[in-house]
Amino acid sequence: MKIGHSTGLSHPGRKRRRNEDSWVCDPPIFAVADGMGGAKGGEIASRLAASALGTAADGSGEERVVALVQEANRRVYERSSEDASASGMGTTITLALALVDDGTVTFGHVGDSRAYLIRDHGIEQLTNDHSLVAELVRSGKLSPEEAEIHPQRSVITRALGTDPDVDVDTFTVDPQVGDLFLICSDGLTSMVENDVIRDVVERRRDDLDAAARELVETANRSGGEDNITVVFFEIAVEGADVPEETAQMPARDENGAVDDEDTLSGLERVPTVDTMVVPTTEAQAVAAPRRKRSRRLSLLFLVVFVLVVLAAAAGLYWALYL
Repeated sequence: MKIGHSTGLSHPGRKRRRNEDSWVCDPPIFAVADGMGGAKGGEIASRLAASALGTAADGSGEERVVALVQEANRRVYERSSEDASASGMGTTITLALALVDDGTVTFGHVGDSRAYLIRDHGIEQLTNDHSLVAELVRSGKLSPEEAEIHPQRSVITRALGTDPDVDVDTFTVDPQVGDLFLICSDGLTSMVENDVIRDVVERRRDDLDAAARELVETANRSGGEDNITVVFFEIAVEGADVPEETAQMPARDENGAVDDEDTLSGLERVPTVDTMVVPTTEAQAVAAPRRKRSRRLSLLFLVVFVLVVLAAAAGLYWALYL
């Protein structure tokens, strides 16, 4: 196995002044972190997490991934606990460790950023979102269509930095030559359907930089409601020509410091809903009454509709036959 071309791209979107996403494209490590926390907390959290993803410790792929994510969590949690201005901040993390010698790609995942595998003209979501609406969809309490417009769709149930330890989803993929992996923040997936992502990649398969740009542009044309970040890496045949340099995240210091640049580029600022982190049990308890009210209202509308139809039919019968 050989890692082929890899690249990354991030954009603040059309409705946020600053970019709270961070990304890593440094083979064999690839990652996206989507920060949250108001003011500059989200920027600091995601960059602290990204800066923690250095050389992985010894052990199996999954052990090394867990160690990296736990170290990222420790840094964010400690900064949040010690710095009042950063209190309550957190970040998602979706991380891939591509081990050439082992011929495997191991993932670690916390939050609602995503990893995809694009293979044989198809696209497969590899990660499960740790969000309220995703939990409700998986439990059958909410339909995918309802999830897209649910008022609490910005609530996530797991993130780095909110507790001293974090549960990390881990899994390993046996890649094939020609496989393309995509890691992205929800600023892409909330704006662009999976099939559209696949179609863009299919058109731009020979130029991943162009594919990344078109995905960001597509998300912005669809509204650009959040920061948008994409990271690609492909599996190449042994002996294939691979660029010596890959796109890199802009430099940041070990404290996660970032500049104060306003990235909205003259676009009108539109109020946005910040991501919240709520434990699954609490989130479901809040959402359940809304679901029941929705069902009662739907049933009431159905009864009224049936009565109106029956009344109209009776009136028509009376006019024609009596």
